[in-house]
Amino acid sequence: MESAILVNVAVTKAERAEAEDSMAELAGLAAAAGAEVVGEIYQVRPRLNPRWLVGEGKVGEIAHEAKQAGADLVIFDHNLNASQQRNIEDEVHVKVIDRAQLILDIFAQRARTNEGKLQVELAQLSYRLPRLRGRGLSLMQQGAGIGTRGPGEKKLEVDRRRITNRIVKIQREIDSLEKRRSSQREGRRKGAIPTVSLVGYTSAGKSTLFNLLAKEHRYTSSNLFSTLDPLLRRVTYPDGVFFFLSDTVGFIKRLPAELVTSFRATLEEVTEAEAICHIVDIASASSERQLAAVESILADLGVGDIPVVKVLNKIDLLPEDERQVLLTRNRDPETRTVVLSAKTGEGLADLLRRLREVLFAGYRTYYIKVPREDRSLTDTLARRSLVLKRRESDGFVEFKVLAEPAGMVNFLPYLEQGAEPW
Repeated sequence: MESAILVNVAVTKAERAEAEDSMAELAGLAAAAGAEVVGEIYQVRPRLNPRWLVGEGKVGEIAHEAKQAGADLVIFDHNLNASQQRNIEDEVHVKVIDRAQLILDIFAQRARTNEGKLQVELAQLSYRLPRLRGRGLSLMQQGAGIGTRGPGEKKLEVDRRRITNRIVKIQREIDSLEKRRSSQREGRRKGAIPTVSLVGYTSAGKSTLFNLLAKEHRYTSSNLFSTLDPLLRRVTYPDGVFFFLSDTVGFIKRLPAELVTSFRATLEEVTEAEAICHIVDIASASSERQLAAVESILADLGVGDIPVVKVLNKIDLLPEDERQVLLTRNRDPETRTVVLSAKTGEGLADLLRRLREVLFAGYRTYYIKVPREDRSLTDTLARRSLVLKRRESDGFVEFKVLAEPAGMVNFLPYLEQGAEPW
């Protein structure tokens, strides 16, 4: 395990107010990458120093602290350009990385699928390409700890042309995978089965809620970014009504632009959903800031027309009086806010009811009797409705479906009026 010194520089009033929260999050990121935090250094300045980001005296303090603590690296809670990174390393004599590089390193560790690995490598190469000229210790060696995982020196040592060619090749592979994903989305869009996307700040409890709703056993962890690769599963109500549920990568404040670009195809799953579940860790002291960060990313994705159900998660961690206030406040049937604990299951019924109201407003149950030989009609039925039950009788196939009235126009001659429920 590497040991790290964390550095935060605050310039604006907002940065000063959030400095401790931001550093706590950076410490969580460092731990997720496999580092032990052995020191934290803060500085408030009227403006950033273009040479070292911090002041000259503070650089000396960082060097002294790193030597005294035996630190292997210094992590800045800001983005550094190549010359700043090199200048600081020349003074402190240990590896220096920034927040973006740290997040990229975590993604490199956590990616499991081929698509996820390609997206991370693309983001890392895009990050490193403009920094080659003045690269520091953190870009010099392959596999030498935090900030160096991924493509490594073999791809970075040659020249910009080789790296650019690699970026183009990866982009082609990702585009090919995206075409397949897009085709799958198109198929779902043509059908009547709606999709709900889970979004939220990293470690808000999305995967725990996903497991609860979909009866899955996906890996969950309190570590940041424990889920990178999207997953789609079916969620079924007791009466057979169902929808698809999609889990997505956790968001975070100041997510590196390279990652947003590389994972855009994955994030576009959210833009195709019929509803979004925004999971908020209500027990976190930073819940309001995290909520705002996710809403900002959703706005950038352009999902303003998609209904959002806000889920205040982890109420089991709240004091009883706060918990009761939240439960009382969010019992209004008009609100799209649900209070629950994905860990204990409390409030799950409220969420399922709210999602059903959002997804299936205007849907009705129909009973349809189609001649067995008319295959084209039955195929069309599956695209225009949710087929809840199917049974065969003499020369006919009978269906119980859930659909919007407009989707049943072609089936009016086959509707069984006043049919007994079955």
